[in-house]
Amino acid sequence: MEARCPYVLDVTGKDIHAQAHELRAKGPATLIELPGGVAAWMVNGYSVAKMMLNDPRISKSAHEHWPAFRNGSMNNWELISWVAMNNISTSHGDDHKRLRKLIGKAFTPRRVALLKPKIVELATRLLDAVEATPPGEVVDLKQAFCYPLPSLLVADLIGMDEAALAETAVVINLMVDTTATPEQAAAVFAGWRDAMHTLIASKRANPGEDMTSDLIAARDDDDKLIEAELTDTIFAILGAGSETTINFLDKSITALLSHPDQLERIRNGESSWDDLMEEVLRAEAPLAALPLRFAIKDIDLGEGVYITKGEPILINYTGVGRDPELHPDGDVFDITREDKEHLAFGFGPHYCLGAAIARLIAEVGLSMLFERYPDLSLAVPADDLEPMPTFIMNGHKALPVRLTAPVPAAAV
Repeated sequence: MEARCPYVLDVTGKDIHAQAHELRAKGPATLIELPGGVAAWMVNGYSVAKMMLNDPRISKSAHEHWPAFRNGSMNNWELISWVAMNNISTSHGDDHKRLRKLIGKAFTPRRVALLKPKIVELATRLLDAVEATPPGEVVDLKQAFCYPLPSLLVADLIGMDEAALAETAVVINLMVDTTATPEQAAAVFAGWRDAMHTLIASKRANPGEDMTSDLIAARDDDDKLIEAELTDTIFAILGAGSETTINFLDKSITALLSHPDQLERIRNGESSWDDLMEEVLRAEAPLAALPLRFAIKDIDLGEGVYITKGEPILINYTGVGRDPELHPDGDVFDITREDKEHLAFGFGPHYCLGAAIARLIAEVGLSMLFERYPDLSLAVPADDLEPMPTFIMNGHKALPVRLTAPVPAAAV
């Protein structure tokens, strides 16, 4: 391993941008070591990443195309739960097309537009709750707003009540923690499956107007889904649909509070919420590097980089948005830049089905937040915000803010 993988990936997430720059300088893809001693190719350059996301020689199915997983030698890997799923995000070829066609019915433009009143209702409820904070006191806006807004919406879409969501959130939080031990990973794997089995059983007994009931009908009536696909697909909608949008909100708020001049441009109409969202997606993609893809055939990327059949591949979504070949000033956050091209929602067959929902949640939630609290400010310098302990997601552990200016000592 040491001879092949001189670069051991920092899984703590403490400086994913510096790490991406360092790896990018090594070539179109760099062989790295992941937790559990797994060797994988990390792609940090935009053009190579875009090509690979649409390359039929690359699969997302560990069950079909990762020999180390198929022969059982990766059973103790800390990240095994991400590749052990059997759903739309880990399928390939005809299976992926079948699942995408089935699930895509819930993400049509008309259905997405109908979600806006629910988002407004949830955002109003959450903002009303934080309004009870005494003037000048610190609020963790990640826990009070960024987390519950998308989580409650997605839970509602799949028919999960708030009590069950709270229990499942513990599993999701552990799942994105790439510093977890193999024992914790095993517990996560069992935990999310148990939670989904419970939800499915309740919906089989009492179906409702929700995605879980619709998918159960497809499974039971038409046999379009096998049971494992049903279980894992519902969890993927919950996990991917909430966790990435939580970080999207977190990074958007942080960016605006760190760049008050750009916030002012939005307030006076010189720039739009779309300008902000696309720049956040470019510079701070909320999904940093979701494992994994696998080479179906040998792939020669040039510059001495040769990926052999069966080897794992990671796309660094956060890194490619700052590739200097695409954006020479990629480390500069600027909502006025004309070209904001990015791959934050992927590209090709696995382009994110929920992209439009994420954008809608962000636009509605951010506009309501900053309208309600025009004096919102970070309670600590942006550089002091602690990152999540993961290389999979790009977000903060907490987002401490003040809704209003602190009360002067003389007034207390």
